[in-house]
Amino acid sequence: MSDKGKSLNFIEHIIEEDLRNGFPDHLLRFRFPPEPNGYLHIGHASSICLNFGLGLRYDAPVNLRFDDTNPTKEEQEYVDAIKKDVEWLGFSWDKECYASDYFQQLYDWAEALITDGKAYVDSQNSGDIAAQKGTPTEAGTNSPYRDRPVEENLELFRKMKEGAFEEGAHVLRAKIDMASPNMLMRDPVMYRILHRAHHRTNTDWCIYPLYDWTHGESDYIEQVSHSLCTLEFGPHRELYDWFLDQVTASDKVRPKQREFARRNLSHTVVSKRKLLQLVEQGHVNGWDDPRMPTISGLRRRGCTPAALRSFAETIGIAKRENVVDVALLDHHMREDLNKITPRVMAVLDPVRVIITNYPKEGEEWVQAENNPEDPNSGHRELPFSGELFIEREDFREEANRKFFRLKLGGEVRLKNAYIIKAESVKKDREGEILEIHCTYDPKSRSGSGTPESLRKVKGTLHWVSARHAIRGEVRLYDRLFSDPTPDGHKEKNFLDFINPDSLMTVTAIMEPGLKDAKPGERYQFQRLGYFCVDSDSTEGHLVFNRTVTLRDTWAKIELKQV
Repeated sequence: MSDKGKSLNFIEHIIEEDLRNGFPDHLLRFRFPPEPNGYLHIGHASSICLNFGLGLRYDAPVNLRFDDTNPTKEEQEYVDAIKKDVEWLGFSWDKECYASDYFQQLYDWAEALITDGKAYVDSQNSGDIAAQKGTPTEAGTNSPYRDRPVEENLELFRKMKEGAFEEGAHVLRAKIDMASPNMLMRDPVMYRILHRAHHRTNTDWCIYPLYDWTHGESDYIEQVSHSLCTLEFGPHRELYDWFLDQVTASDKVRPKQREFARRNLSHTVVSKRKLLQLVEQGHVNGWDDPRMPTISGLRRRGCTPAALRSFAETIGIAKRENVVDVALLDHHMREDLNKITPRVMAVLDPVRVIITNYPKEGEEWVQAENNPEDPNSGHRELPFSGELFIEREDFREEANRKFFRLKLGGEVRLKNAYIIKAESVKKDREGEILEIHCTYDPKSRSGSGTPESLRKVKGTLHWVSARHAIRGEVRLYDRLFSDPTPDGHKEKNFLDFINPDSLMTVTAIMEPGLKDAKPGERYQFQRLGYFCVDSDSTEGHLVFNRTVTLRDTWAKIELKQV
């Protein structure tokens, strides 16, 4: 039964009402029904969390069903990717189902509709059929083939199945009402001819059922109790129910379709057609490019399943569509990564620091916490020497009082190490700083307990020992689109808003302990952000993706709204 301690969304209120009205809780069953024609995106993540979350809440089974009725767009690659994404999010399905499993049953039911005078073969082309549909305010026109005899319809439909006709020669339509105010009820197409190999049935079939005929009947075959769809399927509910009326039996569960609103994400697109365009035209490096809103892209970028589930729970389920600021997703990633990631030091734009009063060949090891948020994470040893790298932006020759980093004549603490003071700089002919010459206070080592170690200075910098450093490629990802709603402009193409700076690559200087980092591992680069080891990494060549910066812009957005 449900968890009474948690507030309910409107979908859960519907289920609770059904239970109060006598629906047996042991007959609850849900499903997640993607079409395997692309990789899942963040919108699908919300639907996954909704359906599998209902399964957990009500201790009910959830099917993973692939609506694979269009062999021109569907591939096994997408099936495998979808299964991986659902599992990665932390969910398990009860049954793995395919609409193609039901092709014979759907065909048999279609023949029964023909026999009952509720379906007919139309031999018009698609343009003529569309022209006869009418408008929302004008009734449609009957097809000249609408009153074909049952025997002729059965013969033609069987020949369609046998491959006797070329594509486009005939379709099977339901005979409903060409004057219905719901244009979807105006004799919708149920089957079309496609001489294409299917990723599961190969060439066994050359007619394929359309979505509206397939979806509700698949729900019925699987005995799904609540079929949850996004709002654009609201007008389809009448047709969903009409088709169910033709096949349901009184002793079986009749599925109930209900709709919820999409949650669109700012600075991105989630149309599979547009995502495919980004991939095929080379604007991104595949479906799992870390700039993509796909689940595989988010995973490669370093997002955690917990962060994505938390994000989905926060945006919730509603009846109206809206655009969610991508900063909220970043916020949830930071919240989770802050708890679980080890801290390391890396320098992305290095400038060399020479500590002139440190022993020339000297070195020592300082202790650093792995994760202050996790008391069980332990410590690590970091090498320290008289030559270091710091971030170039952490130094200025001259600066005002609000600049708390290193400047000539000023002091900062090197994290976990010593206080240093900038004395002079060495530059090249163009005026670029090559080296910063500093002195250090040998009694100021962090954690040593000396009075000098407790001395307060306003700035603390991360650093890496030059002698011990390793190098790695770091990919700095930003928003793929510069506009919050790139596909919301009638006068422009969404591609016009691609951010030319969505990817910058630098060679970073990193602490030596990272040399054994493995793909998928996540770290906080102190003072810089959260990073994940990319799958492109090879032995001797580390590649890191920036998951998200440390700065939480969502918190500022919330403050402004208050």
